[in-house]
Amino acid sequence: MTSEDQDPHAPIAAVSASADVLRHPEAGEHLLTAVERERAARFRQESGRLDFTAAHILVRLCAARLLGVPADTITLAQNCPDCRKADHGRPYLPDHPDVQVSLSHTHGVVAAAAGRRPVGVDVELTARSGSLLQVAGRVLAPAELQQVEAHPEPGRAFLRQWVRKESLIKLGRTTLDGLAAVDLSALPLDVPPGRPLRSRYQDLHLVDWTDPVRGAVICAASTAAPRIVVLTPEAG
Repeated sequence: MTSEDQDPHAPIAAVSASADVLRHPEAGEHLLTAVERERAARFRQESGRLDFTAAHILVRLCAARLLGVPADTITLAQNCPDCRKADHGRPYLPDHPDVQVSLSHTHGVVAAAAGRRPVGVDVELTARSGSLLQVAGRVLAPAELQQVEAHPEPGRAFLRQWVRKESLIKLGRTTLDGLAAVDLSALPLDVPPGRPLRSRYQDLHLVDWTDPVRGAVICAASTAAPRIVVLTPEAG
């Protein structure tokens, strides 16, 4: 992995093609727990299984880098506060309760984050912007909706706000039902490809990223400024 800066205390956020994660020297399905392997096996399509697996490996790589330990020492678990089942819900590290983690996966692209403060990350493909735009009226604040509708590319503009809001859900700051009450209209909608855009919302640091190679948009949010990490399959 290579990073944009060297602040050792900042949360780490990474994005990669699923295939690149699975080729990483430390990667392997042996890293997954029995619960994760059973969940992966439920996917009807092999591509979905691989994306799930890659995301669960990438979050371990992020946590391992943060802690300075091998990835095979990281155990990932999940717990649903509603039904108490351990096969879904917010991810956490049982052996490192001081470390917060988040992960996201879409078709062929995955993202993950790890930090010593609450952190959330989300990734979506730009190709999905048209279909996601259909829910804009339900998840955007009035000022956001006005901005998106006035943008030359409404689908792309909405996608940017969507990943931001999803990262806030994973951070624990809002819920799916509460998205319309979160107003991010003060944040810019256009993010230069390949360069992180940093902004603030209340006490949070948001880092937006556009990956033109993978056709994806990413947002990481935390109370400390996250740093973007680029995964390279050839090196750890």
